[in-house]
Amino acid sequence: MGKTVVLGLSGGVDSAVAARLLLEAGYTVYGHWLDIGLGGREDAAAVADSLGIPFSTGDIRDDLEREVMAPFRADYLAGRTPLPCARCNPTVKFPALFRRAEEVGADLVATGHYARIAETETGETVLCRGGHANDQAYLLARLPKALLPRLVFPLGSYEKVQVRQLARNFGLPAADKPDSMEICFIPHGDYAAWLEQQGQVPPPGDFVDRTGKVLGRHKGIHHYTLGQRRGLGIPAEHRLFVSELRPAENQVVLSDGRDLMADQVWGTDWNPLAPLPQGQAVTVRLRHSKTETPAHLTLGQDGPRLNLLAPARAPTPGQLAVLYREDVVLGSFWITGARRVPQ
Repeated sequence: MGKTVVLGLSGGVDSAVAARLLLEAGYTVYGHWLDIGLGGREDAAAVADSLGIPFSTGDIRDDLEREVMAPFRADYLAGRTPLPCARCNPTVKFPALFRRAEEVGADLVATGHYARIAETETGETVLCRGGHANDQAYLLARLPKALLPRLVFPLGSYEKVQVRQLARNFGLPAADKPDSMEICFIPHGDYAAWLEQQGQVPPPGDFVDRTGKVLGRHKGIHHYTLGQRRGLGIPAEHRLFVSELRPAENQVVLSDGRDLMADQVWGTDWNPLAPLPQGQAVTVRLRHSKTETPAHLTLGQDGPRLNLLAPARAPTPGQLAVLYREDVVLGSFWITGARRVPQ
């Protein structure tokens, strides 16, 4: 192929195998490690050295704080459940990789995401799902459409277990390195503790039911999300679930869960990635899971709105609604609200 690509090289198994596959496909590869202030450069440099590719670093700490970490804190204070990876990709990670591409004159940018870039019969470049078990196209659905022709995802047709085996076959130093944490800037995985360390958390308050009856005390609304059952610590005759967060009153509303089903979802900031099929239902993923729901999308002056053809459980403000037609990602929007199915 002879093309030049800048690869986001984390030091983990996915980006390491992606680098080797790119080299085998004839690309000239530049490895670029993004510094978030938590170390890890040595692992990425070792991968680059083992493959004989140029290696550089980029400091994204300020961008990460402004574009991802500050909104993350604000979302929890406002009773929303943020999705930082989906926010980071279009605002921090990929812009940093494209800046490096401009510096070295690279045509393309690549990462170790499990997603695919394809071309339709009409010549349009589209984002598609990756391997079923590890599909990460959901987290890339906020990328601008204009960037798609310049992206390469070498792992798009692989499953994680295959990538691990390839790393061993290739003799890569990252072959048996554990998978990275879900939120890169919270390495211990305890987001509530991280928020408390930041010194910006709401105080404890009341658990209440739908009638306003106080059921007990909660630890702060940042500990809870819609549909949550575990960790409530409230004795009851039946299971209790988080049904609503009321930041203004500092209340967490609990119910038996029957009121969590929704038949409409709306939001803001529609990001189109492919033409919408006229008059046909699409499928929508409302959280980072494999569950999808058939729906019709309306784009009006008040923003995107989904009419769900089957009720969905606990659509959550702050999460992402991603629309698909078969494997193609059609677009996405940030969820701001939902209509509950009447009981």
